[in-house]
Amino acid sequence: MAPPLIQLKDIALTFGGTPLLSGAELSVSEGERVCLVGRNGSGKSTLLKIAAGTVEADKGTRFVQPGATVRYLPQEVDFGDAATTLDYVRQGLGPTDDPYQATYLLEQLGLTGDEPTQNLSGGEARRAAIARALAPDPDILLLDEPTNHLDLTTIEWLESELASRRAALVLISHDRRFLTSLSRATVWLDRGITRRIDRGFGDFEAWRDDVLAEEEREQHKLGRKIVDEEHWLRYGVSGRRKRNVKRLAGLQTLREKRRTYRGSTGSVKLGASEADASGALVLDADHIAKAFGERVIVSDFSTRIQRGDRIGIVGPNGAGKTTLINLLIGTEPPDSGTVRLGANLEVATLDQRRARLDPNATVAEALTGGSSDQVTIGGVRKHVSGYMKDFLFAPEQARTPVHALSGGERGRLMLAQALAQPSNLLVLDEPTNDLDIETLDVLEEMLSDYAGTVLLISHDRDFLDRVVNGVIVPEGSGKWLEYAGGYSDMLTQRGADVRRPAAAKVKTADKAAAPAPSRASPKSKLSFKDKHALETLPKEMDAFRATIAALQSELDDPQLFVKNRKRFDEASAAIAAAHVLLATAEERWLELEIMREELENG
Repeated sequence: MAPPLIQLKDIALTFGGTPLLSGAELSVSEGERVCLVGRNGSGKSTLLKIAAGTVEADKGTRFVQPGATVRYLPQEVDFGDAATTLDYVRQGLGPTDDPYQATYLLEQLGLTGDEPTQNLSGGEARRAAIARALAPDPDILLLDEPTNHLDLTTIEWLESELASRRAALVLISHDRRFLTSLSRATVWLDRGITRRIDRGFGDFEAWRDDVLAEEEREQHKLGRKIVDEEHWLRYGVSGRRKRNVKRLAGLQTLREKRRTYRGSTGSVKLGASEADASGALVLDADHIAKAFGERVIVSDFSTRIQRGDRIGIVGPNGAGKTTLINLLIGTEPPDSGTVRLGANLEVATLDQRRARLDPNATVAEALTGGSSDQVTIGGVRKHVSGYMKDFLFAPEQARTPVHALSGGERGRLMLAQALAQPSNLLVLDEPTNDLDIETLDVLEEMLSDYAGTVLLISHDRDFLDRVVNGVIVPEGSGKWLEYAGGYSDMLTQRGADVRRPAAAKVKTADKAAAPAPSRASPKSKLSFKDKHALETLPKEMDAFRATIAALQSELDDPQLFVKNRKRFDEASAAIAAAHVLLATAEERWLELEIMREELENG
């Protein structure tokens, strides 16, 4: 095996009471692609800071191969005294580095280099920090949540750029597809220690579940052994006192082992407080348009959203995704066109910028409004500490001010706020930001069980594929198109990725070169989209058959061609189209039914 470029051994670090790290290790050799995974608060970012040399451990050793260059991308960007983005990127270059790389990478990331650092948005600051990390072409890249605040265009560019580089990588990210695409080894940080497999993230979750299941079995065996030892000491032969003393010491050791065992962190329990059902029609937008000055955001867009739909809105930052959602739910009026909202709508929203969180309020006040210590969920009163526990907050955090929370904790708090509101329409703007993978799993489950309608803005391709059954994409000049299915389905139908024009505007040669949609990891269960399709396809097929029967009855009239040639042509075209739609629906239903049976039979 190649010698490590960077190595951490027996790293220990304690903040306050329970150790954050206790014997953690990390080793990365030339060209290795390692993803570092674990729960929010498990110490991933801290371990990466120790690897970068910006934090010193209480115990353990850090080794970096002499001459190896290390570049670290932190979650929070500090621009220091750099006046512009170009100044900031150039400050990260060494004496022998190519200064042109700073300008080139900023251009690739959509920046000019002239942007004042004090006026940058979150996405612009992230792109400048990525350019600074990549510009020296380092031997080792330590990247902490590189996709945060980036749009799909930039995420896909970054994925391609990192794949083409020779640098060794250590990645922390909540983006499953990003990790699956780039990682070739996985380090799991859990309860202060690290475990490693020399396989990418695609194999991690099954391996993690096996490890936790084996731990449960070992704890069960330990419990039974303690019971057996206690029974022997109470009822064993009294003449064997010396052996009793020895076994008593062994029993004390077993009890201490059980007492000090740190079980896996509890799981998040997400559940939305649902209002009465909305009408079958949630909203109907008819030829709406919106512009700010000469900049057209939405032009002549129409859609109809029914109860139970899960609609994802994707596109580059600045395309107008949030504006489009505000138009659809009626919080912002269109310049022209109409939006008709359905009956009995109760809307709950999650703001991308977490603007509704008062930084000086405590966690408990943020959830209760400061009026009591109770939260009402689904019509049931619940103590705020119990509701906090569902979102992995400790009881002592009830009085913690919001500004002291980590990014992941603020994300969970905003989710807790939004889901506590009675709703039948959830509007989620970047809900996956700063959430760990386990929390994303539970959020997906909650959305699949939610009886209402969901409008979702996200740059997480895997999350979109698992959750939504429709995607709205900008096509430029204010035009938006709606596609059935998830993100990968949209790519298949569109014939291009989100960086390029729609299929109708792409030359044949470009279509042939268009990348195939990314494949998600093998499924262990049906996604919401698939379950929804299994439920609705039979009704759709019956509707197609009824349409075909009605059209056939009309065409059976031998005089139709003579009496009304136009109607005959229309009916002939319509019945041919209905047959195609029926065949497609039948094939899809059969495919899903086979998939369901395979999953149920294991």
